[in-house]
Amino acid sequence: MRLLLLSVLLGGLGLCAAILGVLAVFQRHLIYPGAFFPRPAEAEARLAPPGTTALTLTTPDGERLIGFWRPPAPGCGVVLSFHGNASAPEPLAQRFTEGPWAGWGVLAIAYRGYPGSTGHPSEDGLVMDGLAAHAAVADRAPGAPILLHGHSLGAAVAVAVGARAPHLGLYLEAPFDSLHHLVGLRYPFVPRLFLWDTYRSDLRIADTTGPVFVVHGLQDGVIPVKLARRLATLAGPRGHLEAIPGNHVSILGARDAAARAVFQPLIPGDACHAMAAATP
Repeated sequence: MRLLLLSVLLGGLGLCAAILGVLAVFQRHLIYPGAFFPRPAEAEARLAPPGTTALTLTTPDGERLIGFWRPPAPGCGVVLSFHGNASAPEPLAQRFTEGPWAGWGVLAIAYRGYPGSTGHPSEDGLVMDGLAAHAAVADRAPGAPILLHGHSLGAAVAVAVGARAPHLGLYLEAPFDSLHHLVGLRYPFVPRLFLWDTYRSDLRIADTTGPVFVVHGLQDGVIPVKLARRLATLAGPRGHLEAIPGNHVSILGARDAAARAVFQPLIPGDACHAMAAATP
């Protein structure tokens, strides 16, 4: 009987070890699912959203990233936008050419490993991609203020870039305070020592500057609103959270007009202010 119980126990431990091993090996498939979706041949031919042009950036380590660019009108800023882990840059590029963002420029990129870009995703890699995109904006629009925007995982990339590069502020939709914390909530049985990419926005936010405008859905089933609340709190007086009805995706763009009202006054001069006033 004891031998049977020991065999069952050892078998259970072995199964747990096997599950943890699979999670450890394939964790980046879970963190970056958009990089591992099947890719039809025509997916590599990307059409730039109206008002933008496609471009290719080269990162310091030699990866090539596809992006979509619109230059700003004189006196306006540029939104540097980072998409979520299962998304793509096109919807963001189009969004920031319309509505409240009249006159602003935009650059939205596809991370390494995602369709249209080379390489394999990792935290260090995505942060390098973000910094390369920031440098590209500075090169194409010298002197234009750069507003860092991100959704979900992209919000973590925006914070990481903001901790290392000059910017106007942060516009974060559905962010988490750290992937380390989020994984602990979602998979409490998984030792977080196995986590290769932790995205510690909670540690990086203090090194950013300017307003931190956070929008989160009260019905978000992917990232609990309490993680966004903690991140906004860690930003101190710069942080502002708008928790609104909606889920992880439906909130996108819902507070664009309010966000522009926060960041537009930080840009000196009247040209872009006049465009904002003329936009319905």
